[in-house]
Amino acid sequence: MGSTRAAPSSGAIISVLAAAGITVSLMQTLMVPLIATLPILLHTTAANAFWAITATLLAGAVAMPVSGRLGDLYGKRRVMIVSAVLLAVGSLVCAPANSLAPMVIGRALQGFGMGVIPLGIAIMRDVLPPQRLGSAIGLMSSSLGVGGALGLPAAAFVAQYVSWHALFWGAAGLGVVMSVLIFIIVPESPVKSPGRFDFVGAAGLAAGLALFLLPVSKGSDWGWTSGITLGMFAASAVILLLWGWWELRVSAPLIDLRTSARRQVLLTNLASIVIGFAMYAMSLITPQLLQLPEATGYGLGRSMVEAGLWMAPAGLVMMAISPVAARLSGARGPKTSLLLGTLVIASGYLLALVLMGHAWGVLIFSAVVSAGIGFAYAAMPSIIMSAVPRTETAAANGLNSLMRSIGTSCASAVLGAVLANLTVTFGSVTLPSEAGFRAGFLIGGGVALVAAVIVLTIPGRRAARPEPTGLPADTDEQVRTR
Repeated sequence: MGSTRAAPSSGAIISVLAAAGITVSLMQTLMVPLIATLPILLHTTAANAFWAITATLLAGAVAMPVSGRLGDLYGKRRVMIVSAVLLAVGSLVCAPANSLAPMVIGRALQGFGMGVIPLGIAIMRDVLPPQRLGSAIGLMSSSLGVGGALGLPAAAFVAQYVSWHALFWGAAGLGVVMSVLIFIIVPESPVKSPGRFDFVGAAGLAAGLALFLLPVSKGSDWGWTSGITLGMFAASAVILLLWGWWELRVSAPLIDLRTSARRQVLLTNLASIVIGFAMYAMSLITPQLLQLPEATGYGLGRSMVEAGLWMAPAGLVMMAISPVAARLSGARGPKTSLLLGTLVIASGYLLALVLMGHAWGVLIFSAVVSAGIGFAYAAMPSIIMSAVPRTETAAANGLNSLMRSIGTSCASAVLGAVLANLTVTFGSVTLPSEAGFRAGFLIGGGVALVAAVIVLTIPGRRAARPEPTGLPADTDEQVRTR
């Protein structure tokens, strides 16, 4: 009955799942308009206020692979609804908050909603007709960037003209609506994995990721050679090695490392880290460039709302690219789409070096970079899913999403350090210099080219009749015997 219902309502399923992905991604930009005033709003120090950002990062990093595995075991729609409910609850905790503790708790709960995106991609593979699958996966995969681009001006407008508390009341409402729509419209996937949940593996992965991402995020404040930073990195390495040892020996691992070590999966995940880095470089640099005073000689003097509006078209471009990427993947294979995406990203950063002096130029180069990201994000899930059994789809996509998150975290650390060290004095304040922005764009373009080299080493799909979705028509048994 589930499949009968899914066929005539595939458009509604795609719309609900894509809207859910965009809603979840909004949580990443929700706090951006508040960063400067957060210490005052929460009556705390700037260093402590940063935990309101870090909590979502850490929770989301853990949630993506864990919720993916839970979805494979117990039902992807069921876990999606739980994720959406956690997002709503977290928003309700944040909405009335005027102190740090409830804000950090609420933001962590919001972060657990990040599992919606890999779960949505996995459901699409299981319930959609083949002719709709490629564009649907591209749209769902790019929703992270789309929501971020569209959410920035909306969040800035609400924070500036209504109330910062209204941001979280609105997020709670979106979470509730999302939960209801998923329950009503999205069918449960008929594909489940046998076995039981690996609690030891989940705890080990959570600890290892936290000990890695926390010093990546705070290293510039703590000092990259400080004892706490180096100690956390060392502890992370030890724990992740022990976690890998455990995962290779347990009968039902959280993440099947043997599958993840296949060249096609491993290299795609490595490319995901680098592309995540390249994506976040634009998100970090462009708003600052737009908002710095014109008197600096290179700043564009726009308000937060205006800066968000200049960047919003980039999100629409990413959305529009999804069906184009799906058609290219169907005709030439998803590896081609991924390679094209990396080259378009690199060209966008080269344009940035020429056009950064004008707001319209920022719109152009950010749209080009976003188009490249759209191609890349649409292709990566297709490559991953062509190499894993259907019963591991959600977990594999969760791991791929985690790799992107690690890339964005590394970009924040590296580019934050670059902009903090290449500065000018403007009046009584220190600001990133024009040389710092140019260095950031060069790093973003160079990283995109590194991603292109990695993509060239990914095995291409076998010579076969092209599939309209860009996904090879492999059965699970064929995948296992590669």
